[in-house]
Amino acid sequence: MASLELNPKSLGLAGGILWGLVCIIMAFVSQTGYGLGLVHGLATIYIGYQAGFIGAILGGIYGFIDGFIGFFIVAWIYNYFNK
Repeated sequence: MASLELNPKSLGLAGGILWGLVCIIMAFVSQTGYGLGLVHGLATIYIGYQAGFIGAILGGIYGFIDGFIGFFIVAWIYNYFNK
């Protein structure tokens, strides 16, 4: 059986985009009260992240960077143990 190797850059980009979009969407949705706890929790890590437009932009940027790094590391560790 051939072993599957993940491309860390591709997985990092996909994860970064996904997590960045989640942060943006939650900043807007939390204005209704839904998911406000998540936004407040992430605001303790992502400086300036809050419900609203500016918070959504900052959260998207932080989320992309955080997601990219996290998923890049996951792919790298997976490839390391898969050899």
